Amino acid sequence: MTRRAGSSNSAEPMPVLFVGHGTPMNAIEDNEFARGWEEIGRQLPRPRAILCVSAHWETSGTRVLAMAKPRTIHDFGGFPRELSGVQYPAPGDISLAQEVKGLVTRAQVGLDQGWGLDHGCWVVLRRVFPAADVPVLQLSLDHTQPAARLYEIAQELDALRESGVLIIGSGNLVHNLALAEPRGGDFNQPFGFDWAIEADALFRKLVAERRDRELVNYPALGRAVQLAIPTNEHYLPMLFVIALRRKDDELTWFNAKPVAGSLTMTSFVLQNPDPRSSK
Repeated sequence: MTRRAGSSNSAEPMPVLFVGHGTPMNAIEDNEFARGWEEIGRQLPRPRAILCVSAHWETSGTRVLAMAKPRTIHDFGGFPRELSGVQYPAPGDISLAQEVKGLVTRAQVGLDQGWGLDHGCWVVLRRVFPAADVPVLQLSLDHTQPAARLYEIAQELDALRESGVLIIGSGNLVHNLALAEPRGGDFNQPFGFDWAIEADALFRKLVAERRDRELVNYPALGRAVQLAIPTNEHYLPMLFVIALRRKDDELTWFNAKPVAGSLTMTSFVLQNPDPRSSK
């Protein structure tokens, strides 16, 4: 992926990005994953706004954040006070929230003024866009809907790529905290159980081969995947990203490592290297 300076414009569709976000400590630690996010931030074109689908905002029904000044949510416990004091004061964009609401026809989208930016969103953005000067919205995960319907909802957001909006899915492809082994309390210890490595490799293969139907129907992918996805909230943001892939988009992987035995930080960018190409 080549660096592109300046602001995005309608002739250049924005990339879409899936990020394995891991521990909230990645917001303040100097480690390889945080540095990977920082490098992606240097390479991405500057968006007019960011729409983030985070594993940490599940709702009954689909909601989009519609606040001028979204709060920074510290939705975690047991971490140093330094982390709980971090703020990410990015502005919101109420008009864009209304645009998102209008684009989606497969669900009734509510405008939300009660949420904010949860750690699945701001922990990553603090590294990718550290100035916090790009407007940020979040789109919720409707836990009452099957994966196939969420994939269809995501497809309806395609026009946002033409208008300078960077869409980010934030979760983890492999995420089984019940089986995690944070050695020394460190969730970034670089090792993976055999089943975690197997599941991550399968996900990467299916994404690379554009086998979206199988990724949507993930419960049929076998025992390793069942262990990798005991609950699906960290997996579903990835489906929002692949649903927006266009035929000429190139796939770039980064941070593709297992940690704490049962998580993977695997992340990827989908970007059309030639903005003149058709959808």
